[in-house]
Amino acid sequence: MKKSMLVSPVLKWVGGKRQLLDVLKPLLPQRVTTYCEPFAGGGALLFNLQPKTAYVNDINKELIRVYEIIQRDVEALIAALQDFKNEADFFYSVRDWDRDREKYSSLTDVQKAARILYLNKTCYNGLFRVNSAGEFNSPFGNYRNPNIVNAPTLRAVSSYLNAAAIHLTSIDYAEVLQALPKGTFVYLDPPYDPVSNTSSFTGYAKGGFSRDEQIRLRKSCDALHRRGLKFMLSNSATDFIKEQYAAYNITIVQAKRAINSDATKRGGIDEVVVRNYE
Repeated sequence: MKKSMLVSPVLKWVGGKRQLLDVLKPLLPQRVTTYCEPFAGGGALLFNLQPKTAYVNDINKELIRVYEIIQRDVEALIAALQDFKNEADFFYSVRDWDRDREKYSSLTDVQKAARILYLNKTCYNGLFRVNSAGEFNSPFGNYRNPNIVNAPTLRAVSSYLNAAAIHLTSIDYAEVLQALPKGTFVYLDPPYDPVSNTSSFTGYAKGGFSRDEQIRLRKSCDALHRRGLKFMLSNSATDFIKEQYAAYNITIVQAKRAINSDATKRGGIDEVVVRNYE
């Protein structure tokens, strides 16, 4: 299957790996045919590699719905996006669609997917954040000319999702990992361990990702290793994470982070890349 240069993330995503691809790709196994990403997010590595078979999962059901609609009905999605306007009042009216549960449930999957793409392109910093009720609550971004309808990329991603054997799910990551076939390579990009008491970002999905969850994830990685499946994991370079994965091959890389509301506090931060292979 020939790779397409047009296939790339359709959403901006907190912790997205587009800017780290040149660092991550040399750390991959030499050959990846069956691929799994249980915390898919924007899918930068997935769309760059374009494997023939992929297990793509994320606990965020709204996100997975976007990928499902791109796969099966991209032209309807592009048509729906044409109706969205880059205006504050319009933005907040669309953001509030999920406040009326009965009305929201009556929307089509295409309308729901178009809403997420629109909000992502026009909200502040592309920050997907929900409140305790699971409602989208990022503010308007005031961008001059956001690319709300990125038809070439949407069509290219749709073509890839249909040409390859893509298994889309929105379940607990551990269920995905337990069912993987032999020979699958797993890239894990979970919510990061916070580097300080004030840096935690937990609004991506209701419930957040505590240190107990980080430990559960490390145990899942241990299970992958025992089964002979290769994995690579990204996380923040905290002492806690480095201790959790001390038995594995750890590489320190530097990434740029740009979600702080104070621009002076954005910049480079150490991350770990953990592998159970050389």
